[in-house]
Amino acid sequence: MPAIATNTAGEGERAGQPSVDGHLDRPTVTPMSLPRPDLSAVKDAIPLFIPAIPFGLVLGVAIIESAMPDGVGWSTNLFIFAGAAQLATVSLAATSTWVTLVLTAAVINLRHVMYSAALAPRFETQPRWFRWVGPYFLIDQLYVLASAATERDDDDWRRYYLSVGVSFFVCWMATVTLGLFVGSAIPEEWRLDVAPAVMFAGLVIIGITTRPAAVAALAAVVTTFIALDVPNNGGILIGAIVGVTAGYLAERAAERDGTSEEQAR
Repeated sequence: MPAIATNTAGEGERAGQPSVDGHLDRPTVTPMSLPRPDLSAVKDAIPLFIPAIPFGLVLGVAIIESAMPDGVGWSTNLFIFAGAAQLATVSLAATSTWVTLVLTAAVINLRHVMYSAALAPRFETQPRWFRWVGPYFLIDQLYVLASAATERDDDDWRRYYLSVGVSFFVCWMATVTLGLFVGSAIPEEWRLDVAPAVMFAGLVIIGITTRPAAVAALAAVVTTFIALDVPNNGGILIGAIVGVTAGYLAERAAERDGTSEEQAR
């Protein structure tokens, strides 16, 4: 909505009242400037999107091979925008009720509850419109980058968050669409068994800055690969839970070690 600034011709005059020269003052319309994308955010997002490319292509293949109409399957990019949940929804379309589809997608995306809780302090100080729009873009990669951008102020963090989120959204839409058209050329080894785990392994690299983070990442990656055969890509959820638990225990152990050292001094 354009910002409206009132032009006054002299002291004591109001908008819409005659000015000194007898003309009516009218409000002038100033166009609203849209925030520029944060190029550093786009640069940070590229390394984390690369591991997601096989997953996006595989999803495009799954849409073609499923009983769901291609247009409906593609629309999951808009209404779900979460690779594992999209894949489960498309794969189960012919064999499950809509209640099962919704519950399956919800269970797979339970890790987003943890993401939301972790980012809640940053959202509390943001405008209301962002608190409604921002969660739509919250995916694994965005959480990793946004949670690491602790040095940014509220406005800068919001611009960084949206720049990463929109970048991933556009690239994901393009990759899944490409998978629809070139699905037959995708190697078998990129198919459903490996692609989700590859993406999950790649996105944790940037988040490894402390020992607890390294423990969590290693536990999550190993568990995800071990659980590749779990139906509906449940291995991703299991890997997330194991990783969070391992990281929490490692952090508690580090705190106890630090306390013991302080007491010994």
